[in-house]
Amino acid sequence: MAARSGAKRTPLVRRPEVRLPPLSPFQGHGLEPDGDYDGLEFTSQNFTGQSGAGARFMDCALKECVLDGTELVRSRFIDCILTGPRGVGTDFAGAALRDVEVVDARLGGVQLHGAVLERVVVRGGKIDYLNLREARLKDVVFEGCVLSEPDFGGARLERVEFAGCSLRRVDFSGVAMKDVDLRTVSELDIARGVERLSGAVISPAQLLALAPAFAAQVGVRVEAAGA
Repeated sequence: MAARSGAKRTPLVRRPEVRLPPLSPFQGHGLEPDGDYDGLEFTSQNFTGQSGAGARFMDCALKECVLDGTELVRSRFIDCILTGPRGVGTDFAGAALRDVEVVDARLGGVQLHGAVLERVVVRGGKIDYLNLREARLKDVVFEGCVLSEPDFGGARLERVEFAGCSLRRVDFSGVAMKDVDLRTVSELDIARGVERLSGAVISPAQLLALAPAFAAQVGVRVEAAGA
């Protein structure tokens, strides 16, 4: 939790290196449960209310797709790029994302509880009410994005970096952290779980801003002399 000395550096996050092969345009009529999608480009597809539960996406690009109420529970995304996804109530519960880039998302109420994210970058955009309860994140970067009221309750975070992003009313209740870098977060607003920051690195300015919350956790009253 404390700022670390120069002798002990925060390990670098292993970012995904997604190099997509030549892709074929998706010519189907929607998602299918347990579908197998390999080397496809989905452009401006409207998957509102559809189910791709248990589907596998490998070497795919999804561009400007609508995911309102789309069911993608237990799905797998491997070596994929999602650009400009938008929607409310997209359900990725129990999904697995490995070597994935998510760019300029506009999403709300995304369900990722119990999901596994490894070598994932979420860059730009805004996600409201992101549910990552009990999820496992390893080598994940949130970069230049806005996360409004994200819920990490009970999640495990290892080598996770929040780079230049806003965390508004974040819930870290029950989180286990290891090598989590919060130093460049532009807005760090912790609603719950400030006591779970062990394993994170923060900046001196963030330490001062969080001092009242830390004092409250250990029962320390802060008052001026003579008050």
